[in-house]
Parts: sequence; C-alpha cells; structure tokens
Amino acid sequence: MERLAIDGGTPVFGEKKVRDFFPSWPIPYPETEQKLIDIFRSGKWGGCAAYEQLLMTEFAKYQGSRYSVWMCNGTTTLECALLALGIGRGDEVIVPGITWLATAEVALYIGATPVIVDVEPETMCMDPAAFEAAITPRTKAVIPVHIYSGLANMPAIMRIAQRHNLAVIEDCAHAHGARQKGKGVGSYGKIGSFSFQLSKLMTAGEGGCCTTDDEELFDRLFRLSHIGSSQLHPGTKPDPSLLCRQYRFTDFQAAIIYDQLQHQPENFARRKANLARMAELIKDVPGIKLQESAYADDERASYFFTLLLKLEELHDGIDRDQVRKALAAEGFDNLFYGWAAPLYKSPLWNISEDQYIKHETPNCETLMYQRVMTCGHALLLGSQEGIEKCAQAIRKVMSAYAG
Repeated sequence: MERLAIDGGTPVFGEKKVRDFFPSWPIPYPETEQKLIDIFRSGKWGGCAAYEQLLMTEFAKYQGSRYSVWMCNGTTTLECALLALGIGRGDEVIVPGITWLATAEVALYIGATPVIVDVEPETMCMDPAAFEAAITPRTKAVIPVHIYSGLANMPAIMRIAQRHNLAVIEDCAHAHGARQKGKGVGSYGKIGSFSFQLSKLMTAGEGGCCTTDDEELFDRLFRLSHIGSSQLHPGTKPDPSLLCRQYRFTDFQAAIIYDQLQHQPENFARRKANLARMAELIKDVPGIKLQESAYADDERASYFFTLLLKLEELHDGIDRDQVRKALAAEGFDNLFYGWAAPLYKSPLWNISEDQYIKHETPNCETLMYQRVMTCGHALLLGSQEGIEKCAQAIRKVMSAYAG
C-alpha cells in the first residue's frame, strides 16, 4: 500500500494544492462591469428597476415558476413567505435540524414556533416520516431544505402536507437550477425561497427571491417586501392584515445576478459532470461516500461538494478529524465540517428552549459531529485533472483507513 503523505509519503498533489485546480469564487464576469457603470451613471439604482424586472421573469422561468419577487437577502424571503401564507402567533412551523439559522428563526420573527425534526442519514434532508410524526393541530407550515448537494424528497413531503392541509415553503438557498422528477425546486410548494449570499451558486454579495405560481401570493409577497406597493395593482392600498416591510433589492445586485443567470446553465452542467465523474471514481472506495439525494436521477445543483464517512468501515482509532488531516497532507486541504453542528447547537443559536420544540434528532448529531466533510462548489467548476486528483487522494487515504 502506498505510504500516506501524513506519514512521510509523496502527496498526491505534489507541490500543488487542490485550490490550484478550481476558480476563485465569485467569478467576475467581464460583461457585468459595464452594466454596473451604466446603472451608476443612470441614477436608477433601485425601485424595481430594469435588471430586477428582467430577473423577475427570467429567474422564475429558469426555476419553472410563474413569478419571482426579489428582496435584500434570503432570510427576508423566508419571513415574507410565512407572512404571505398567513402564518403567525401560536402556529407551528416544522423545519429540519440541519439548516442555517434563518430557516427556524424566521418563524420566531413572526411569533410562530419552530419545530425541529430529524433528517435522513444519507441525504441530510428532512426525513418525511419525522415530519409527519411532528404534526400537531397547531402545525400550519413545513420548510423542507435542499441542503448542500442533496434535494429533499418533495413528492413524499407534498403528499404528507396535502393530507394535513399544511403550507409548504421550499428553502432552496443551496439549489439554484436544481430539478427533481423534471420539476424545478421552488415550484413544488406554495413558495420557494432562494438566497444569493456571497457563497451561494449565484451571488451579488447578498440578495434573495421568492418564487411562486400563485398570483395572489405573488402580490402579497411583493407588497410585504416593497412597503405595500404592488406590481399587479399599482397605486392601490395593501390588505389591512399585511404589515409590510422594506426589504427591497438594488439594480446593482440585479445586474450582477442577471449576468450569472446567463452563465448558470454552463456552470450547472460542469458541476453536474464533475460530480458524476467523482461518483464514478470513488464508488468502490471503502469508508466514504458522496452525499445522496432523494432520487438517483435528481438534477442536483451541488452547493457544497459533500463526503460522508461510513463509520462502521473505519479502522479502530480513525475518525473524521484524522481522515481530514490525511487528505489535507495529500493536498486536498480545503475540506471542512460544514456548519460543524446541528441548527440547535450552532454557536449562533441563542434561542431559549421554551421558544422552540425539538424532536429526537440522532441523524443530525451523527452527521454533523462525525460524518460530514465538505468544501465549496467552486471545486466542481474546476478541471477534470483536479477532480481526478481529489478522487486519487480519497482512494489513497481511505484504502489505508477503512475496509
């Protein structure tokens, strides 16, 4: 067996590191610069200006929805989604235990109670059975999250939600362009929520949007985020029940994201091809696997490139930290542990226990503390040589540490 670099052997990447094989993020498309200059000189910097209008149509079409409403970030989109659906004080909103803080905290913003449930061990997405078991008479909505490189099981979640008359909001912050059973994510539920924060698959540093097929929800979402004004009925007052916010978007952000949308099909195809190549190269490697998605034919967007350890196959004394250190010594040195903890144990989670409900979440604990290793999606925009060297490093280390 080849000697590991951590034990004095020759690193797979030689004198290079994995970062030498993929682009920096975000990618500054040259055509965007002139657009930003033109907007600056025009003085039309916001107020649902030209590029935001284009995005409202084109991004909705890209995701398979009729409408999209743009806002300042992907937290405000989740908050407005709940408000548009009439969720409020005394209601319960079910969320998975592996997600960013905002998915749960937006329920608290509007006086509702987040209910945290377990995820599936191989997809890291909400377990439909755990979701159904958590439903009570106070449950009004569920927010499944398409997380890292996995898509939640939307057909199963939709069936359960329909049986119990629950609203479904898809958190698609990691899933721009993804499709399940030929249907764009964000178009299964009543509303889809997308983030365009700096690390996301499309970004303007910040930004967010909601997608929907429902004209009334579109109007409510727009009014809620645009101080009560309406695209469909300009000059009319909002419904008295809507306490509207000012969460508007700028045209600088819109222009950046508009150009990224034009490049999204080619980037999506490259990530998909590189993920498939990696899957083929490591399919028989012991002790490790790629994160799964709900269905084998899901068209994943792959926000994170995510590896999961098979703990039962590791040799005695070998754990995630040792595997990561050994891979780093081979030159595959940008792996990290995702958010490092389940939602409810995040260092930023400062919510007291009487403000939320948590069901048993053993898969969340095992995944986040023992199994997950991940790196940014730019890896999957890199060269085939880089992907092959990553796979070679994985095979080398895991052949020594598992089996």
